[in-house]
Amino acid sequence: MQVLSVSVDSPFVHKIWNDHELSKMIGSDMPFPMLSDQDGSIGKMYGIYDENAGVETRGRFIIDPDGVVQAFEVLTPPVGRNVSESIRQIQAFQHVRATGGAEVTPSGWKPGKKVLKPGPDLVGNVWKEWSVSEAFED
Repeated sequence: MQVLSVSVDSPFVHKIWNDHELSKMIGSDMPFPMLSDQDGSIGKMYGIYDENAGVETRGRFIIDPDGVVQAFEVLTPPVGRNVSESIRQIQAFQHVRATGGAEVTPSGWKPGKKVLKPGPDLVGNVWKEWSVSEAFED
């Protein structure tokens, strides 16, 4: 898994943000590369670049090793993202890929929790195999 951060900010703005904000919040430097998309070309590819404002809307994209977008979330600036949920989703996608689709992960699935085996017998019977309360167990 590789995590990248991309914004229209310059590398200098990224450094100042890291040194004066992020490092104080998490107690270390940014744990993954911060890429500068000053012309908005990456944001345009993913449909999150606002041409009028010259900024990118906050987005999170999970892209598999084949380059296929498996999930995305776009939020307006006032709403923060949930990093734990992003990590959970990445783990779920990795699990499904590792099993070749022989196992799928229900809502709220975490590593070590029950998975489902897709097939005709599961149709209409998910309720027998899994309950919503399992999504909230730790």
